[in-house]
Amino acid sequence: MAHVFEPASSGRSKCRGCGQPLQRGELRFGERVPNPFGEGEATLWFHPLCAAYKRPNALLEALAETTDEVPDREGLESAARKSLAHERLQRVDGAERSPTGQAKCRHCHEPIAKGSWRIRVVFYEEGRFAPGGYIHLACREAYFEVGGILEQILQFSPDLSDADREELSHACALSEAGPRP
Repeated sequence: MAHVFEPASSGRSKCRGCGQPLQRGELRFGERVPNPFGEGEATLWFHPLCAAYKRPNALLEALAETTDEVPDREGLESAARKSLAHERLQRVDGAERSPTGQAKCRHCHEPIAKGSWRIRVVFYEEGRFAPGGYIHLACREAYFEVGGILEQILQFSPDLSDADREELSHACALSEAGPRP
């Protein structure tokens, strides 16, 4: 099964990583997997950067095989190698404010306060990303075992307003400077 880079033929497909539409003509990455519903194979479509973060093995295979021009090839390879080196990074699914105080952090097992920032975690199972809980913003480095993941968090938080993005960035900077739970 050869993975593929190609322009989106229509604007109907969505990225499996971030859930946003793949615009017509936009370069997309297709991971070819066995069809779970029958014979043959299926193609899971991603934005190339989303694939680098969430499906790094497949993306690196495709980059090694393709001779086509892929914009920001070095950046994609770097992001994919970082995700491979720290496998939990593939679980990042964006950030949001906690709507209640009921969820507990997967790392420290303490409740996540209502209104505070939390990072969504997903697990890849059988061609789908299944919800896997939340992490306190301050627990992110300990859980993901690496720092500097704000860009990845923002990539999978497309619904945040500009003000929320700025506030999240500021909260990340404060938690990096402050004590860890």
